[in-house]
Amino acid sequence: MSRLERDMATAAPERLPKVPVPPLKQTLDTYLKCVRHLVKDEQFQKTKAIVEKFGAPGGIGEVLQKKLLERREKTENWVYDYWLEDMYLSNRLALPVNSSPAMVFPKQPFKDGKDALSYAARLIRGVLEYKALIDARALPVEFARGQLAGTPLCMEQYSRLFTSYRYPGPKRDTLKVRVNPGTAASEHIIVACKNQFFALDVVTESKPLSETEIFSQLEKIVSMAGNAEEQCPPFGILTSDDRTEWARARDVLTKEQINMDSLVLIETCLSVLCLDEPSGTKATDSNRALQMLHGSGWEKNGANRWYDKSMQFVVGMDGICGVVCEHSAFEGVVLVQCSEYLTKHIARTTLEPAKPASGRKLPAPRRLVWKCNPQVQGLLVASKERLQRLVNNLDMDVFTFKDYGKEFIKKQKMSPDAFVQVALQLAFFKCNGKLVSTYESASIRRFRDGRVDNIRSATVEALAFVKCMTDERTTYTESEKMKRLRDAINAQTDYTIAAITGMAIDNHLLGLLKSAKELNMERPEIFCDETYLASNQFILSTSQVPTTVEMFCCYGPVVPNGYGACYNPQPDHMVFCVSSFWESTQTSSAVFVKALNEGLLEIRDLCDAVAKMADGRQGGSKPYRSGT
Repeated sequence: MSRLERDMATAAPERLPKVPVPPLKQTLDTYLKCVRHLVKDEQFQKTKAIVEKFGAPGGIGEVLQKKLLERREKTENWVYDYWLEDMYLSNRLALPVNSSPAMVFPKQPFKDGKDALSYAARLIRGVLEYKALIDARALPVEFARGQLAGTPLCMEQYSRLFTSYRYPGPKRDTLKVRVNPGTAASEHIIVACKNQFFALDVVTESKPLSETEIFSQLEKIVSMAGNAEEQCPPFGILTSDDRTEWARARDVLTKEQINMDSLVLIETCLSVLCLDEPSGTKATDSNRALQMLHGSGWEKNGANRWYDKSMQFVVGMDGICGVVCEHSAFEGVVLVQCSEYLTKHIARTTLEPAKPASGRKLPAPRRLVWKCNPQVQGLLVASKERLQRLVNNLDMDVFTFKDYGKEFIKKQKMSPDAFVQVALQLAFFKCNGKLVSTYESASIRRFRDGRVDNIRSATVEALAFVKCMTDERTTYTESEKMKRLRDAINAQTDYTIAAITGMAIDNHLLGLLKSAKELNMERPEIFCDETYLASNQFILSTSQVPTTVEMFCCYGPVVPNGYGACYNPQPDHMVFCVSSFWESTQTSSAVFVKALNEGLLEIRDLCDAVAKMADGRQGGSKPYRSGT
């Protein structure tokens, strides 16, 4: 590592470089290349003319580019606020399924309720230890892996894990982050149990509670939650609604001070712990994923949540456990790192027996009290119905591909991520006979306050490959197929490198659009064009979320007729979480998974056949660029 890299790794985030603004011509050329093969020729010619006019010397594009370059000079990260509003805060869809991903932990062999509470106590103690590391800035700086490995990464997202809260708004939400909460003498979490909410102090007089103390307090909460006379309606269900509906409901709630007091306690907590009732379903991977994403509806655990909070840890009495995150505050890799720390902490700790004289008197857990009237009751009923429709609509298929994993892919001198992306394109083509705009998240944490940009995986090279693999009229040799596979993987790798170095097109185009709005311009024609609008409907939304311990991430589709495809490549197997909506006649998670399985086997057979041919010639195959 160079001295500069060491300085960046140990210093504050301002030592990292700022996100660049790509050259305008480069972005426009790449945009045309990305959409050329996805639209009809007549439409493309229209789009090409619009883009050329936009990028012409002295044209609108140059004016907006100049404004972006000025913005870059004045801000820490020119795209951050634009991206946050566009990706999350302006989105009106409900958080469960549509926005909030979940990490599914290994199934726990709880013998009884005490076992579950012991696990929960150790988990919360782990949260306190992890937060202490964050507050002390003691987490080791992370370095990029895979393409361009070794670059230090921005760590700022970690500071928002336990301090952020997403407030609903009528048109736009607000993400608020508490500043310096680590210095507080007391901190609390919210415990959800039987759709009731309780404030539990986990730091008192500047001292965190031990596992034994947390366990004792959780036992009290379970007992309090069982008291039918004091039960309140399931107010958590309101947070599962679409954002505008929840904003209106929150306005109604806050007219009563008692409701406002309860909301403030939730909005200032470290995290939410959801003690779930048994789901009543077989604990398959798919059912566990559904339980995390939406709680299986209001009649089960769907109201035992508070979706605005950044981290909700779920501990089911039947051993179904995990965490649901509000995504606007941080990316999946931060969720993974925290989840892995917690699962390792739980595995290496045991609950010590309570000592007879433990010394201090702890504040009793407080039940959150709500005032309900007929208007609020009506809002609760409406939210229940909308959540149930969402629950009934989600088609989830968690598929473990066991024939090979990333070690086989590396032996082919190919990037595992690029390989899987090409396999996903093949699966989609098998199902639909075409490719569509595809989103793969690419981290730009190499830059100050970097979040993500988009890798557009439906490349022209991928299309050439999937066509040759599925064309029954033309006979392609194995060598021809392999060349197209290599070309597709190299194209994917090139785009990945462009994205992680700040040279992708999506953030840049968004910045140009936002700049036009700030200058009170009429919306430029390029952003009204049918091609641009279609190119931002990501029918295939994908993300690699690798883990080093047994767990997997899942999320829903981002459009009604789309797929969500989250994958976790392991050395000898790969986990895919494929989601779609039952209401769409164009999608089926089971059909997609079947096509994915077939495609992965076909690509393996192709690699094996070419290797045998090379062995037969007693020569090595031509070297290609590779990644990890």
